[in-house]
This record gives sequence, structure tokens and C-alpha cells, in this order.
Amino acid sequence: MPEPPILDEARWTGLVTTRVERPDAILEAAHRRLQPEGLVGGDGRLMLVAADHAARGALRAGRDPLAMANRRALLARLCVALSRPGVDGVLGTADILEDLLLLGMLEGKVVIASMNRGGLAGTSFEVDDRFTAYSAQAVQRMGWQGGKMLLRIDPEDPATASTLEACARAVDALAERRLVAMVEPFIAHRVDGRVRNDLSRDAVVRSCTVAAGLGGTSAYTWLKLPVVDDMDRVLEATSLPVVLLGGEVSDDQEGTVAAWRRALEHPSARGLVVGRALLFPPDGDVPSAVDAAAGLIR
Repeated sequence: MPEPPILDEARWTGLVTTRVERPDAILEAAHRRLQPEGLVGGDGRLMLVAADHAARGALRAGRDPLAMANRRALLARLCVALSRPGVDGVLGTADILEDLLLLGMLEGKVVIASMNRGGLAGTSFEVDDRFTAYSAQAVQRMGWQGGKMLLRIDPEDPATASTLEACARAVDALAERRLVAMVEPFIAHRVDGRVRNDLSRDAVVRSCTVAAGLGGTSAYTWLKLPVVDDMDRVLEATSLPVVLLGGEVSDDQEGTVAAWRRALEHPSARGLVVGRALLFPPDGDVPSAVDAAAGLIR
């Protein structure tokens, strides 16, 4: 099994030192950053690596409950992923994105900022997913390309209503700035006290139709949807562009890639946003996992 990539000591120490001695360097680097030519390339496709799980306290990848707990190792894996051909950019929270920015990994990359991380994994208030990360104003200030929000719709949890309203306001605030709003919806239920997403076809269809209608305009809205059985029926439920999420790490990596390939044949499916499945593949080979996913897009 390949050894996990590790940031060398000099780069890691330099990153920490900059944060201590020159916090203004973050915004300075953001203003100097080479911007991508557009959200999508000439092929109209988008390939992003997701890295916002840790901010919800969701550190598991595969069988390791603390896989993402080592920030240096996580950043090293992200650096490897972002350096591979065909990877357009990254989705993350401020701490991750600023680390990558200071490491010089976001030049010319599409950056989508994670906005609501208040629904911490495993808590009683998980569905009350407040916007504790980026605001639309902060996304614009940093020069990122858009914001992403998670929307769990639990028919039995009244907190769903406030989360719906907050997401609608975020869609409007991003649209006012001509920034992408990437909405990730799920129908969810509590099972033995824990929130579980319903990945049946009908539930995903319902969630995406609700998400598509948020806000006063859908001009800048993209949907981020799981790949489920009968995915064509899901994609036929909306005219909005869709990126497919990677989900949990699977022992059947070939089967996962095959499912992505089938879904990407639909014209609404415009890309992939994958995190743990690429950063922590079962065989530990990050470059090969990233290349296999990027090959589906490009």
C-alpha cells in the first residue's frame, strides 16, 4: 500500500509561522491569486475536491473514525489532489482554503466556500444547520467563485424550516454578487436518534425540486446530488446544472466510479465534487483515485 503523502517540514512550519506572524498575508494572497478563467472549462464540466467535512466534526473516512483529524496529512492529500491534471478546484471551509492559499495551491483554481457548518454531526441540533462558516460577503471578499450549503429536510424536525429560510437567503445573497450557489439537499430522518439521509430515488427527486426553488432567482444555482439507483429519473427532475457528490469511502472503488460514469452521461450532470473517496481511497493511492475520477470528467 502506498504511503500517505506528507507535507515536508519546511512548508508546514512556514504555514504555521505565517499564521502566527502575518495573518494579513491571507487576504493579501487572496487578492493576488490568479483567478480561473471561468467556473467551467471549454468542456462545460467541473471537477472539485471536497474538504469541508471536518468543520462539522465529521472526521471519519472508511473504517477510520479520525482519518481527517491530522491537518498536516489532510493538507498533503489535498495538495496531491489539486496538483493532478483535470482537477478544477476545491470546496472547503475558511481554515482549509486559507491553508491551501498560503501553500500556493489555489492559483487558477475554482474555489467554492462552504457556508453552513452549524449542524454538527451526531448532535441533537444537527438539522438546525446554521450558517457558521462563510457568508456571501466573505465569499466575495476572498475572490472565491461561489458558496455551498447543505440542506437536510426532516419532515419531523421543525428546525428544517429555519434552515430552508437561511439557505434561500444565501442563494439570493450569492446571486446578487453573481456567485454560484451550490445547494446539497437531502430528505433526512432520525434513526435511533441519529440523522440519516434517505437515498431512495423518490427522496432525492423530492429534495432536488425543493432546493431548485429556493430564493428569488435560480440563475446562479447548481445542485449537488448523491448518485442513487435510477439516476436518470433524478436528473430529469430539474433543469439546473448538477454536480455529483462522492459520498462515503467504498471498498468497491470500481463500482463507485462506474456509477459516476453512468450518471455523467446525462446532460444535466456537469461534474463531480468528491472528498473522502478520493483523499482516503481503500488502497491509499490518492493520485490514482483522483486520476480515475478526473478521467470521467475530461
